[in-house]
Amino acid sequence: MATIFEVAARAGVSPATVSRVYNGTPVSEEKARLVRQAAEELNFVPNRTARALRRQASEVIALIIPDIENPYFTSLARGVEDVAQAAGYSVVLCNSDDDPAKEATYVDIAALENMAGVIIAAVSEQPQIERMVGRGRPVVAVDRPISYDVDAVVMANRDSGEIAARSLIEAGYSRIACITGPEDVGTARERAAGWAAVVTEHGQFDDPQAYLRHANFRVEGGRDTIAELLALDPPPDAVVAANNLMGVGALQVLSERGLTPPKFGVAVIGDLPFTTLTPTAITLVRLPAREMGVRAAKLLLDRIGGDTEPAREVVLSHSVEPATIVHGG
Repeated sequence: MATIFEVAARAGVSPATVSRVYNGTPVSEEKARLVRQAAEELNFVPNRTARALRRQASEVIALIIPDIENPYFTSLARGVEDVAQAAGYSVVLCNSDDDPAKEATYVDIAALENMAGVIIAAVSEQPQIERMVGRGRPVVAVDRPISYDVDAVVMANRDSGEIAARSLIEAGYSRIACITGPEDVGTARERAAGWAAVVTEHGQFDDPQAYLRHANFRVEGGRDTIAELLALDPPPDAVVAANNLMGVGALQVLSERGLTPPKFGVAVIGDLPFTTLTPTAITLVRLPAREMGVRAAKLLLDRIGGDTEPAREVVLSHSVEPATIVHGG
């Protein structure tokens, strides 16, 4: 039987448009005509299967992540898939590209397709998950906390920022900057708060915020912001990168300028991708991404199975791989 995705492809519209046509939400007459024509040609039925109707939910869960190219989220997805498949569920992987509209479309599709639940690493703290929640479908937040009363699996983010900054202080650096993610993402704020607490405690700056930069959690974000930091007077002599890809971008620019560690200190929260040469002068604060996926999937399956206990938050700890070559070594 045809799916909403096949209808959308045949009609030349987005899956969200197909959803709007069958939910009575206004769309242009031409788009509605194309959708209905495609549906007729494909024998599409909005409620996908009689089995889904009987059970009121399919054996499919959606995993919505912001960046499928980031190995951190790939590892998380592997953890989710392993647990889900062992329980007889399939996983649909959705890449939001940190776009709230795209994320909302995927949530709508999950609801329309009667998916059993959603695991989401949300773009912001207020993702549009009302349709799933309103249908009684469980939602679990991963990596990034959200402002809904749902289960969540997150990292000890402030602690990771603190340990990253302390590692650089212990290595002898005296002006430690921080590159973190968008201001509206709790993970980014918490890691930066950990850094700020440590550099303030050690009196490194009169105004730590002058040495803090928010970026987009991607390689180009790390490149752009390390260049800004190096232009300061005085410039920093070390940096905490609050995720793996920003760390890669920062290291690229530092290498181009002859500041490869330990000339310039670097601590990265997360594992550098396997394609990146990892100098022994870099501190890595490793995050258990796969374990996060495993724990989130187990929580979701518990809810699907009828668990009605209050929402819970699972906080996972990091491990640290300190630099073996340090400043002045």
